[in-house]
Formats: sequence, structure tokens, C-alpha cells
Amino acid sequence: MTSDTGDIWVIGGGVIGLTSAVALAEDGHRVRVVSRDAAGATTSAVAGGLCWPYRILPYERAVQWSVRSFQVLADLAERPAETGARMVPGTMAHTGAGDLDAADNGLASWYAAVPGLRRAGADELPAGCAAGWRARTPLVDMPAHLRYLERRLAAAGGSVQRGEVTSPEQFDRPEDIVVNCSALGARKLVPDPAVHPVQGQLVVVENPGIEEWFVAADPGSADTTYLLPQPYGLVLGGTARENAWSREPNPAVAEAIVARCARHFPELARARVLAHKVGLRPARPAVRLGRERRPGGARWVHNYGHGGAGVTVAWGCADEVVRTVREARDDAGGVP
Repeated sequence: MTSDTGDIWVIGGGVIGLTSAVALAEDGHRVRVVSRDAAGATTSAVAGGLCWPYRILPYERAVQWSVRSFQVLADLAERPAETGARMVPGTMAHTGAGDLDAADNGLASWYAAVPGLRRAGADELPAGCAAGWRARTPLVDMPAHLRYLERRLAAAGGSVQRGEVTSPEQFDRPEDIVVNCSALGARKLVPDPAVHPVQGQLVVVENPGIEEWFVAADPGSADTTYLLPQPYGLVLGGTARENAWSREPNPAVAEAIVARCARHFPELARARVLAHKVGLRPARPAVRLGRERRPGGARWVHNYGHGGAGVTVAWGCADEVVRTVREARDDAGGVP
């Protein structure tokens, strides 16, 4: 899977890979995405699609990437039918004891950057919530957004091909530049044992009329509560099970998800279930985004380990990928 034309190969066809590929192609590079799965079969297609940092480190860089993505997605939200992005108001709730500011989990600069974010009034909080933030943020229909990214990539001259990259040696020449957006696949490909799954299960129900998103999620908890109104139904979540590899929905877990959401919104107890979904978030102690010179001479740019924040940081990370690829080409004779 090499080329004499100087193409850039992007491994992975989820939101991180496709966004990186679009940014590179629109920067003038010849880009080829190699993905084992169709975009609609990736973990990105299962994601709820709320633009908000979740289960991603390091916080400082994650916030910078998130702010950039917020800006891009807000612009795309002006064309929701085309891009899958909409601006939707909602509440980030705090259900526990203690001060609300102490519950920000290192994201103070994100809270400061979100336009119009404010503390929720008591009359704006559903039952069981002690405090919260109100904000209008991008909410992305991920299957529609992934299709948009593929179209945008094709318009910029890039392409997507089906194939599985099982070894770095498939790209072993000095002229190769590879952008590794293989997500959980990086565990075996690099190999990087620090990459591990955080299983997320959700339930899609018929929307009884809820128009705003709602989240009450402790980053350290295995059980979360969120409601995300999408065109295809109301997405209810969720779970965050470390090192759980199964992609099969668990009926008992699904029942518990609906029950948690119904404690805040009782009408959901009677909502008709449309679908069950499970995705494996590609978690890592910190996102890996940087250069590597492989033993065969190929130049790699790693961009993986985004946990539960893929769409939230995709454009910010893509900008950094573009800068890093430029540096790699300018410094072709040096070792990154």
C-alpha cells in the first residue's frame, strides 16, 4: 500500500481520520484514507455527538482542540441538513454534593470559552440535579456528519479505500507519510498497550418531545446519564466500562439506562425503544499526537487515543496534524 506519488496515507475512517484527511487535502496534499470499516460501521457512528470534552487527557490541549472544533462545528451548523451539525441548547448538570466549580474536572478554560455559558437557574434543572451549566453547543448527527466528511474529502481530491493495515511495515519507505488515526486499532498496530476500550452502551428511543440535550456524567463513573435529541430519535446513555470489549448490547444495562434518564424526565419510562447501540471508545492516559520516524524510514504522525471526545476535538487535532505534516515534509532529512 505504498505510492511513488508522495501521497499521504491516513489510517482509519472514523471522525478523527476523516477530519484529518479533509484538513490535509484542503491544505493541498494528496490524501488516501485506508479504513477496515465503512464510516457507518466505526465507533464514531455510534457516538452521541455532543461537542463537550469527555474522558480525554491532557486537559489543557484537549480544551484547545475542543474550542477550535466548537468554532468549526458552529459554522457547519448553519447547514444542518448537509453537515449533520446543529446548535442545540442544553444543561450540563451536577447531581452530587459540593461546589459546582469544584466539579469542573479541570475544564475551567473550556467553560470560559463556550459562548453564552451560564449557571442554570433552579427552575431550569430537572429533578435530582443540584446545579448545572446552561449552554448552546454543537450537537452532531454522527452518521450524517461522517457522510458529509467523505463527500468533502472527495471534493478536495482525496479518497477512501477499504483495507486493513496490520503492520507498520506496510509503509516502510522514507517517502511515506502516514497519519495514524487507527483509534483502538493502535493497540496492535503500533503496538501501544496503553490504548484500551471504554465501552459505551446507549438506547435510542422515540422522542416524546424533548428538544434540549441533558448530561449528568461524572468522568470517573461507569454509569452516566444523558439525553441527546437527534433527527433519528432521542439518544439515551450511557455507560463507560473500562477494558470491556463486547459490542453486544446488554438488556439489563439498557433497562438501567432508561430508568436513570426517566428519573430526571419521567415521560421516558414509556418511550418506545428504537435501537440499542454499543461502541468502544479508544481511551489512553493521554492522546498521542506527534511525529515518529519508523525504523524503515517512513514518517508517521500519530493521532489517536481521544477517548469519548472524538468529534469534540477532531478539528483542533486535524489542524495540529496539518502543521506536523508540513514540518515532516520540510524536515524530510531529519529524525523527528
